[in-house]
Formats: sequence, C-alpha cells, structure tokens
Amino acid sequence: MSVETVHLETQLKQLGLPTFIRNHAPFASDAAQNQHSYSRYLLTLTEQEVAQRETNCRQRRLKEAKFPLIKSLNEFDFAAIPSLNQQKIFQLAQGDYMRNAEPILLLGNPGLGKTHLATALAVEACRQQQRVRFYNCAALVNELLAAQQAQRLAQFIQSAQHQQLIVLDELGFIPFNTSAAHLFFQFCSALYERVALIITTNLKFSEWTQVFGDEKLTLALLDRLTHKAHILEFTGDSYRFRQQRQAHSKLPDLPPATPTPTSAA
Repeated sequence: MSVETVHLETQLKQLGLPTFIRNHAPFASDAAQNQHSYSRYLLTLTEQEVAQRETNCRQRRLKEAKFPLIKSLNEFDFAAIPSLNQQKIFQLAQGDYMRNAEPILLLGNPGLGKTHLATALAVEACRQQQRVRFYNCAALVNELLAAQQAQRLAQFIQSAQHQQLIVLDELGFIPFNTSAAHLFFQFCSALYERVALIITTNLKFSEWTQVFGDEKLTLALLDRLTHKAHILEFTGDSYRFRQQRQAHSKLPDLPPATPTPTSAA
C-alpha cells in the first residue's frame, strides 16, 4: 500500500467514511478500465456511502424498536379479514400519520392479526428511518411504575417524546390499578399531538372503563386517542382457530369400525 493510500484512508477514517475506505481502490480500478470521469468515480463512491448509511440506519431503528417479532404487510392474510380496508392500510404505511402525530387504533377479538399489523406498520416506519418503540401495555406500565419509584418518570416520558411512533400492544388484557391507570393516562397525554401511537386492544371503547376503573379518566383518554385517529376494526374467526379448523378438515375419514364377532351359543 502506497504512502498516499495510507494517508487517504487515514483522512477518510477521520471523516467517518468507512464505505469510501472499502470501495475507493476497486472503484478507481473500474473507473480507469472503463474510462469514467473523476466526477463519475466520485459520484459512485458517494452513492455507495449514502446507501450504506441508510441501510445502517434502518437496521439500527429496527433494533431500537425492540419488536418481539418482525412482521411485514406482505405476510398479512387480508383475505381472512375482508372487512379491513387494505388500501387504507397501505396508505397508512406511507407514514403521513406519523408526520401529523395521528393515532391508529386497532380493535377486535384476539387472534385476528392486530399485533401483526401494528408491528408491520411500525417496521415500515423503521424502514423510513423513523424512531420507533414497541411496548406491551402491561410491560409499559411496569416501566412507568419503576421510573416513578426511581424519580425518573419525567426523563422516561421526555425520552418517549423523541420517538416518531410508539406501539402499545394488548391494551385490555390486564386491568390497571389506580396508580397504573393514572401513569398510563399521563404517558399518553404527554404524547398527544406530538408522537404517533398505534394501539391494539380486544375491547370496545365502551369497555375501556374495565381497564382503567375510572370513568372520567377513561373518557378523557379516549377523547385524546380518538381525536384525528384512524380506527380499524377486526372481525372474524381467530387465526389460530382457523388453522385448527383447517387442520381438522384435512384429516382423512376413519374407516367404519369392524364389528366384533359374537361367539356361538
């Protein structure tokens, strides 16, 4: 390696251009062989650096989101829930709701794909290099309680306000005590019109009081969450129930039982 090359790579490292370091030599050889201009050579190097940075950012966003599983819209079985507006969902995936800090509320019985769809929309947001965080609602409440006890609740909420999207999964599976309900309300209120939310729940709005135990607090929370919200209702049979039913339908019929011969008297 020449002295000039060593000096070049040292400067590129200081500038934080790792893809330049990896590509400058082979790209220079290719440019010389194909008689590309200096500008073309530099443009090719720059495009690769930008593309790699975008890839790294998307991967970092996916890791920071802490998804339990990665899901995609292409994997979602829209045919199983024909009442869902597929065009609306793919429109939401473009991300305008995040720029406007609009909530998305996914309502319906368990097993219909609400978590899958919420995760898929959030994964799309990560691919758009948006800051995303996924929480199970019960786990979030535990973190809020721990933050309050450690006297760092304000910092926890302030950190959440720096996200572009927060997913709150499975609201309603576990009722909250008074402290948990107030902390959840405080958290959502702090994000109102600042951070987009995706919430999945198995409860109708009229049943939310069962979770929070306070009618006024529930109404105040619903007032904030439904303002400018995109509400998607899931109806139909559970995905797992459909799988089980399909599995049973594929079982071969059993042959008729062979009668047991009787002994002669």
